[in-house]
Amino acid sequence: MWEVLADAGSYAHWVVGASQTRRVEGAWPAKGSRFHHTQGVGPLGIRDTTEVIESRRPKRLVLEVRTRPVVVARTELSLAAHGDGTWLTIRESPFGGLLGRFAGPLLEPLLAVRNLESLRRLRRMAEQRAGRP
Repeated sequence: MWEVLADAGSYAHWVVGASQTRRVEGAWPAKGSRFHHTQGVGPLGIRDTTEVIESRRPKRLVLEVRTRPVVVARTELSLAAHGDGTWLTIRESPFGGLLGRFAGPLLEPLLAVRNLESLRRLRRMAEQRAGRP
């Protein structure tokens, strides 16, 4: 699973709402590296960046995700061995932007649904990379 997280280009495929990873700065996922992304599509797409705040391969990745002016959030991805696979926990904490400032607790149910689908997509990508059906 870490291999997918360590591929900045993969985020546009597994993160719900992301449509494009445009370019990467630095050695993703090293601390301080970032990628430029588009959330949404067409004229409704918002172009911004995601930056690595902390990276501890293969256990933890902390990101500052920006989709301004809508939201800025801290996203923690924690990985732990679980049987033959990996247990991944996502914790998102919106703290800026219109939604982060004014609708923080109201976003939690929506984030839970979004993250569940993102985890399903991420799992599928990780299994495909590992050669599992």
